Amino acid sequence: MSTATAAHAPSPAAQKMPLAAHLKEARTRAMRAAVALLVGTIIGYVLSESVLDVLRAPITELAESRSASLNYDSVTSAFDLRLRIALYSGVILSSPVWLTELFGFLTPGLTAKERRYGLGFLAAALPLFASGCATGFLIFPRMVEVLTSFASAEDSTILQAAYYFDFVMKTVLASGVAFVLPVFLVVLNLMGILSASAIAKSWRLSVVAIVVFAALVTPAADVLSMVFVAAPMVLLFLTALAITWIHDRKGTDHARSQL
Repeated sequence: MSTATAAHAPSPAAQKMPLAAHLKEARTRAMRAAVALLVGTIIGYVLSESVLDVLRAPITELAESRSASLNYDSVTSAFDLRLRIALYSGVILSSPVWLTELFGFLTPGLTAKERRYGLGFLAAALPLFASGCATGFLIFPRMVEVLTSFASAEDSTILQAAYYFDFVMKTVLASGVAFVLPVFLVVLNLMGILSASAIAKSWRLSVVAIVVFAALVTPAADVLSMVFVAAPMVLLFLTALAITWIHDRKGTDHARSQL
C-alpha cells in the first residue's frame, strides 16, 4: 500500500472492530460524558446563586438611579432559572470530558489527514471560543446599561428573569461563535473547498459583516464596545486570510516543482 493510500485509509483498529464493539465503546463513552455532565450540573446548581449575583450586577447598578429589578412571573420561575443555569454550567464545565469522548469515538474511523485537521481545529477553536465568550461576558453589562437608558427615568425597568438570562447567554455564545468562524475558513481552505483568493475577494463584505455583527451584539450608541468586539474579529479574519494564502502558495510551488 502506498503512503498516499495509507493516509486516506481508516486506522487498523477501526477496520477490525466489529459492530458490537463499536456499540459497547459508544455506550461506555456516553456514560462517561453523562456522569461528567451530571457532576458539572450539580456544581452549577451549587454555584447558581453566585452566577445570578454576577448577572444581576448591572441591574443592581441601574437601580441606584431608577427603579429596576428582576421579575419572576410564576411560582416556579426562580427554580426553573436555577435549573437552566445549572444545565448551562454543566455543559460548559463537562465540555473537556464529552469533547474528549466524542473525538475519541470518532478518531478511529478517520484518516490520518482528517485526524490532523480535527486536532488542529479543536486546538484553535476552543481557546478562540473561550475568548469570544469572555468578550461577550465583558460587554453585556454595558449593553444592559445603554439599552435600558432609552426608557424614561420616571419609568420602572422590570426585567423578566428568564428573558434576561437568555439575552445574556445569546450575547456570550454569539460572541464565542463569531470568534471561531475564521477557523472554519482555514479548515475549508485546507480541505481544498475555499481558496485564499476567494476569501481575499470578499474581504470588504466580511469586514462589513463583522461590523454589522458587532453593532447587533452591542448597543448602537456604544461605539467603544462595538470596536472592542469588531477589532479582534477583523484581526482573526486577516490572520485566517494570511494562513490560507501561505497554504495556497505552498501548494502552487509544490505543483510547479512536479512539472
